[in-house]
Amino acid sequence: MVNNINVKGVAERCLRDEAAAILNIIPQLDEQLDRVVELLLHCTGKVIITGVGKSGHVGEKIAATLASTGTPAFYINPLDAFHGDLGMITQNDVVVALSNSGQTEELLRIVPFLKEHKIPLVGISGNADSLLARNADLHILLHVAEEACPLNLAPTSSTTVQLAFGDALAIALMEVRHFQARDFAQFHPGGSLGRRLLTIASDVMRTENLPLLSPSMSLAEAVTLVSKGKMGMAVVMEGDRVAGVITDGDVRRTMQARREDFFDVTVGEVMTRQPKSVGPDTKLPMVQRMLQENNIHAVPVVDAEHHLLGIVDSLSCLL
Repeated sequence: MVNNINVKGVAERCLRDEAAAILNIIPQLDEQLDRVVELLLHCTGKVIITGVGKSGHVGEKIAATLASTGTPAFYINPLDAFHGDLGMITQNDVVVALSNSGQTEELLRIVPFLKEHKIPLVGISGNADSLLARNADLHILLHVAEEACPLNLAPTSSTTVQLAFGDALAIALMEVRHFQARDFAQFHPGGSLGRRLLTIASDVMRTENLPLLSPSMSLAEAVTLVSKGKMGMAVVMEGDRVAGVITDGDVRRTMQARREDFFDVTVGEVMTRQPKSVGPDTKLPMVQRMLQENNIHAVPVVDAEHHLLGIVDSLSCLL
């Protein structure tokens, strides 16, 4: 409680109101959405997002999301457009204008320029009868009955809906473009996600002090090497090629099953032959998926002739 106000209750009500507003726009979506996606998909220039005030801030985020997911886009403030920035818009571009009322004067002032130069305009507003809706080539209706603001004044639910729709538009375009993780990484090379998506097994594999065993070695000797390797497994070698792997689980199960002659059991008797392995160019997410799907903690990295190059473990995948 702050000043006798249930702050948690107020926050919860706001979140519920905004969540409901997002769900309420779903029935409003129609064939205009397909046409907008088609228009943006075949745009040979840039998608230019514009808006004033809070809609402008949302527009900046939408432009950034589009640009990072395969749709070239940037934001223009309509107030700056009349001081030279209109020159940034070409006939190959598509303009997407956001305005909850659809009547924002500063935004509507760019419409004659767009029409004169035959530049497609997509309007996104909460008013199907607005000037923006009537003058846009395509219009998306995002009507919000009431703001989450207790005064029904501050843009809250309306901007949340705009933001969510922008994400939905970007995701739809990703799907129709068949945008993949490798594409995403190209647009995010400096971030941790981009680095992870671009990292390959040879970048992170361990190459020194590897836990290596021979098939003739006793399990009693192998226990020490598996434990010392701190990878939960060891690679069994025959000459210079990988013959199999043995895990600490293999050792424990054999110890329980063959207590009396455990010290006489050889590595070759219990090792897994033809183990899972990856090549040096295998992307890190694929390595991680293999580890998870097979419930293993490490995997050998081998070349085409099955020579051991290194070992990648689950910790290496947590970049």
